[in-house]
Amino acid sequence: MAEKDTERLSLTTKVGFGLGDIYGGGAMTIVGLYYLYFLTDVVRINPALAGIVFLISKMWDAVSDPLMGLISDRTRTKMGRRRPYLLAGIIFIFLSFFMMWYPVDFDKEMHRFVFMLVAYIFFSTTITMVMVPYNALSSELTLDYNERSSLSSIRIFFSTLSSMICAVVPLEIVKRFPDARDGYITMAVSIGLFFSLPYIATFLTTKERKEFQVEKQPFSIKMGLTSFIEPFKIRSFVNVLMMYLFAFLTMDMLMTIVIYFMTYYLERGNETNYVLGALLLFQIISIPFYYYLSKKTSKRVAFMVGSILWIIMMSFSYLITPEMHPYTMYIFGCLVGFATGGVVVMIYSIFPDIPDIDELYSGQRREGVYFGLFTFMRKLSSALAIFFISNAIALAGYKAPIKETIDGVTKMVQQGQSTEIILTLRLLFSVVPIILLLICLYNCIRYPLTPGLHARLRKILGVKREKADLTDELRAEEKELKKILIGG
Repeated sequence: MAEKDTERLSLTTKVGFGLGDIYGGGAMTIVGLYYLYFLTDVVRINPALAGIVFLISKMWDAVSDPLMGLISDRTRTKMGRRRPYLLAGIIFIFLSFFMMWYPVDFDKEMHRFVFMLVAYIFFSTTITMVMVPYNALSSELTLDYNERSSLSSIRIFFSTLSSMICAVVPLEIVKRFPDARDGYITMAVSIGLFFSLPYIATFLTTKERKEFQVEKQPFSIKMGLTSFIEPFKIRSFVNVLMMYLFAFLTMDMLMTIVIYFMTYYLERGNETNYVLGALLLFQIISIPFYYYLSKKTSKRVAFMVGSILWIIMMSFSYLITPEMHPYTMYIFGCLVGFATGGVVVMIYSIFPDIPDIDELYSGQRREGVYFGLFTFMRKLSSALAIFFISNAIALAGYKAPIKETIDGVTKMVQQGQSTEIILTLRLLFSVVPIILLLICLYNCIRYPLTPGLHARLRKILGVKREKADLTDELRAEEKELKKILIGG
């Protein structure tokens, strides 16, 4: 009981840690919702060319995200392994966000493309520098199975609240300015501060485990490559990675396509941010329900419930038409929000358990490596969604708005879209998400870690951390756990 009590976190620590995901949740929401639209309809880059911005940045992320995880694991300072990067990232968060939303107006499209490519790579690198250590910190703050769910629930509360704000507020800021350029610049400054300043609280209220900062092993290229390859040998990690990738790929696709769906199919584009606000509000409302469900059953069961509800809701989405009652889309958004709440909360509750399984496999604490891979997958899902949708609508014959300047005020005049574009939007909004969610659900069913298994795992790891010899009974227990959690 005394050991369990030491794993309980104060409300101050939970809230301080949770504030850090204002950036992670809000930034990915803005990118998923508005960035492709910003590139095609404000900066006026061809959709296929805009998709290349994200594709190229992912090539860099494939190296930088896992590398940052390795750097974080090997960092040794008085402030810890993770917290120094949270402090250092504050200024870069602001600068990178401002640069990526600066509406450049070069005459040549290629010049606009190059500027936005550099800006997005800067933004993506900053997320890597901050979010990889931040995510890794969640595994260190507590080792308790349910306390990690509590920590993640508070984190997702702030993340979803930020997402809700970022779904509604940015466009409202832009709308208040006659010139869209001034609106986007003001939005970039305001939201950049909103993302960066909370990390002061996160840095001050969290504390890292000294026992995890053991003497680091000599670095070699072989050791670095092994650190990136070994996780894929662990069955539990692969299951969770696939759950994460396909769940957020679905979410990012919906976030990216919804503004086109609302604008060109339902012809209610000005309501997009309000529908998303309703979705995210119900995502917040669902958090206590899924936290309670996970305590009574398991994180896996709560994740499955959310996934199944989400699949059911998307099955009805193709029936939504412009002739339906205006409130229909809001009701749909609320129900989808309640379903996705379970998926988001539980996947972030499951993450911190994976480094424990790796410790059983490798004998090391490599949170940074794992969360580097997770961070890469999060950004990859967003990039894949945007790249896929941008090319799909380009092939279907999407017509970008025409830029007009009247009395010194710049406006974008939308053009009518073909039936091929409308059909493409409807399929992307309904059919494709169901396929992705079924893959996600399949991997969830195969994920083996339960509360009982985690308690047995903690017992084994506790003995091994104290350098004590395992009894014959514990050796047999260790062998069984490796078979279940790691696989042959």
